[in-house]
Amino acid sequence: MFTNNFDPVAFSVISLDIRWYSLAYILGILIGWVYCKKYLIKDEFILKIFDDLLTYLIIGIILGGRVGYVIFYNLSYYLNNISEIFMLWKGGMSFHGGLIGVFIATLIFSKKNNINPFKFLDLISCVAPIGIFLGRIANFLNSELYGKETDLFFGVLFIKIDNIVRHPTQIYEAILEGLVIFIILNYLVKKNFLDKPGIISSYFLILYSIFRFLLEFLREPDFHLGYLFLQMTMGQILSVFLFIFGVFLLKQKNEK
Repeated sequence: MFTNNFDPVAFSVISLDIRWYSLAYILGILIGWVYCKKYLIKDEFILKIFDDLLTYLIIGIILGGRVGYVIFYNLSYYLNNISEIFMLWKGGMSFHGGLIGVFIATLIFSKKNNINPFKFLDLISCVAPIGIFLGRIANFLNSELYGKETDLFFGVLFIKIDNIVRHPTQIYEAILEGLVIFIILNYLVKKNFLDKPGIISSYFLILYSIFRFLLEFLREPDFHLGYLFLQMTMGQILSVFLFIFGVFLLKQKNEK
């Protein structure tokens, strides 16, 4: 058993608290950006304009993640507390919402530059697991998105939550949604799948939705939502739609 009593604040600068979750976002974006430019992008024009895409992606992640959380996870609360929608420092971001935000931002940027959006989306899919990995580690340090009770030897006692030994589902997700997907997608890159726009994006959606759906069985549901349709969590419901879209996209791209 491991006891988790980490401080969600990584360090402070004067009176400004720098939190692990903020660092995860920043590092995930920076590492992904460098990895794309150094190892993945071969097209000179895409390399030239890739820096400009970064601004669109940051806006898409933040707006999409926040709006997604508001709509998918706590709409009734925020309708009665409109001003709190803008209080990002209080937490509340949705991966699925961020994904939609990135998709829309990339479509806008691609249309502006007259490029197939999947040329960018495939690159983003290859490095997104880096951000997911770091984000889930930050969730673990923050004692959030924790799992159900377990008697396994690697269970974790989250002191800030209660005295129950739980599954460290944040670590499970970091490994499967982060590390494993990164390895698989970058293996596909070596097999020249970046030359077939849309295939890598499809596999990312399919793999993430499968891992997320399965791991939700071990994770405590959001306390204000509980279990919903067919005793599924909101994360599982959203993952079902994501899986269907991923399969549809893969079928469509393979037919071309």
